Amino acid sequence: MTVLAILPRLCLAAGLSLCGTAASAATIEVTIEKLEFKPAVVKARPGDTILWRNKDVMDHTATSRGSFDVVIPAGKSGSTVVKGDGVVDYSCRYHPNMKGRIEVAP
Repeated sequence: MTVLAILPRLCLAAGLSLCGTAASAATIEVTIEKLEFKPAVVKARPGDTILWRNKDVMDHTATSRGSFDVVIPAGKSGSTVVKGDGVVDYSCRYHPNMKGRIEVAP
């Protein structure tokens, strides 16, 4: 067989294999401003990244017992990759009144 005869078959095989792939992971942004996580509740899938952008002049954390503890300095960002499914509540260790929630579903 010539290359020209094989090429259409290879393209078809490549196209079919791409159709079966899962959706790529997303990055979900949460802004920290005026001592609040905005939005306070986000929806995510396993493998997604949560990115916190701290617009306050003080350091914060995004902390969930047994799941993650991300320190987010003033004016900086921090992130974590979502694992498992269900509801993950988190807060700031420095400012316990700051609360957020990640609702994870496949």
